[in-house]
Amino acid sequence: MAQMPNMSAFELNISYTYAMGSIAMSSTEAPSISAARLMSRLNELAQVCPIDGGGNCRLALTAEDKLGRDLVLNWMKELGLAITIDTIGNVTGTWNTGSGAPVMTGSHIDTVRTGGRFDGNYGVLAGLEVIETCQTLKLELQRPLAVTFFTNEEGARFAPDMLGSLVYVGGMQTEDALDVLAIDGPRLGDELEAIGYNGSMPCPGVVPHAFIELHIEQGPLLEAQGFVIGAVTGVQGISWQEIVIEGQSNHAGTTPMSLRHDAAYIAARITVFLRELALRFGDHQVCTVGKLDLFPNLVNVVAARATLTLDVRNTDEHLLQQAEREIADFMQVLEAQESVTISARQLVRFKPVVFDERVIALVDTISKKNGHSVKRMPSGAGHDAQMLARVCPSGMIFVPSVNGISHNAAEFTNTSDLVAGANVLLQAMIALTSHEFASSAEA
Repeated sequence: MAQMPNMSAFELNISYTYAMGSIAMSSTEAPSISAARLMSRLNELAQVCPIDGGGNCRLALTAEDKLGRDLVLNWMKELGLAITIDTIGNVTGTWNTGSGAPVMTGSHIDTVRTGGRFDGNYGVLAGLEVIETCQTLKLELQRPLAVTFFTNEEGARFAPDMLGSLVYVGGMQTEDALDVLAIDGPRLGDELEAIGYNGSMPCPGVVPHAFIELHIEQGPLLEAQGFVIGAVTGVQGISWQEIVIEGQSNHAGTTPMSLRHDAAYIAARITVFLRELALRFGDHQVCTVGKLDLFPNLVNVVAARATLTLDVRNTDEHLLQQAEREIADFMQVLEAQESVTISARQLVRFKPVVFDERVIALVDTISKKNGHSVKRMPSGAGHDAQMLARVCPSGMIFVPSVNGISHNAAEFTNTSDLVAGANVLLQAMIALTSHEFASSAEA
């Protein structure tokens, strides 16, 4: 990959080109998005399949997801964007100014069952606002700008999460992705066809000149530490497993504790072990048991079977592998001690991702020029940008989440922070269109 110029040169002179010619602009003169337009679109999308408390439920490739897609697609059309829909249902709108590979932004508009109004949606709609701002100002950019909403980012209905962006970059074959079954039974390809988003554009997709994603933090650090912008350095590695424990069902009143093969007890032991492992490892190690089902699930019966999910994450691949080994060893010990059978099935496994230092520095520089405090930080959540990082210089911008709440109807970010992040995105995308930032294809 060709080297992008040192960011210090960018700090000294950011230039934007208008129809009337090229002029150098100080940070106070830098272009700004329309806060009213951005908030209007966010509020309108939030009215599509709302839930109590102000959030949304638009699980991937449901009729509800289609309604959200149709609304955003219509906005793309109103901006005169060239629209493509690929074979996994990713939708891209491109403003064909300049030439060459586009500078791309984007995220997702599917939600979890108890989703908030900003997760994913903010990044997509801020991308539309960036393009409309550039159009309104009649900017003559040297490269196209593109915004994409990716299919099934959340992974709440189909596994793995970030499935659409994974297919987009060639990390999963389209045919395999189309055959994935939803947690409620249907095949992904059939659901994609049912909502009319089974496009013809092949995957892998067009490799962007650069990719930058704007997102709420979904955690408490920016707010707690008083930062306005997060310059995201990378994304934690993720290991998801489904664990099935087979014990023996028996009477809760007559079976002595020493003679039980209690699947619920084993599930509890694993849950506590994960918590203690995360605290022992420290730093960026986190572990979660997010789902637990018991059978026969009766008040007076020792559980015969427990099915639970493990979510294990770390920014360090070596430590993530060590955690996985320790968990596997512990489960082997439990099998022998309690005379049960424990089986594990890998659901998702992504290595940690480090974003391009040049994009990170660009976000940092622009944020400071705009007068914002900046924290360089990894992301604990998975995002589409980690997939795009496989094929092009990529990065992310975070803004604070009030009380660190996300995947919850109470998810909230202050308007001033939403606008600040969108302006950093605007100015970063403009800067990335410069011919100084050569892609590997053009080197």
